[in-house]
Amino acid sequence: MNYLAHIFLSGDNRQRQVGNFIGDFVKGRQLERFPDEIRYGIKLHRCIDSYTDNHPVVRDTVVMLRPEFGRYSGILLDMYFDHFLALHFGKYSGNRSLSLFSANFYYAIIRNYTHLPERVQGFIWHFISTNRLCRYSTVSGLRNSLEIMANYKTSAIQPEKTIDFLQRHFPELEERFHDFFPDLMQYVEKLEQESW
Repeated sequence: MNYLAHIFLSGDNRQRQVGNFIGDFVKGRQLERFPDEIRYGIKLHRCIDSYTDNHPVVRDTVVMLRPEFGRYSGILLDMYFDHFLALHFGKYSGNRSLSLFSANFYYAIIRNYTHLPERVQGFIWHFISTNRLCRYSTVSGLRNSLEIMANYKTSAIQPEKTIDFLQRHFPELEERFHDFFPDLMQYVEKLEQESW
């Protein structure tokens, strides 16, 4: 899953949201330098990624994308699924506002700025100023996120091709998201109950 889903699945604990957001940027023993709740969020991020990668709907959808996108299929699927979560945020959040949710997270990430890995500190102000989380809800916002990835991470990402694929397969991809995301929510809820 991508940024919005990771933050959303952290519940209302702001430091857990921060930890889940930075999970990809924390390696190995670095984990020990964070406060407890941020560390919890980082561990939750890893559990979410593992569950997602092994879910049959996700695996089948990656196979669907692979002829077009090769090894970037999983990354692009994460982006598509964040787009669908943003589109249907009210359905999965109990009619909460994506705008308010995003603003609260931006406030939390600023308050915890000193805990952010250097790489995250390098992009977080742009992330906030462009309201990245809300922009996932529009095709143009998703395209802009893909353009940022293409410019700063890997030029192999082709934004127009990615958006074209989304538009051609929109109903099927949306249905796959709805088949998968409730399972992921249930998995995270179970983790919380087990106090892992």
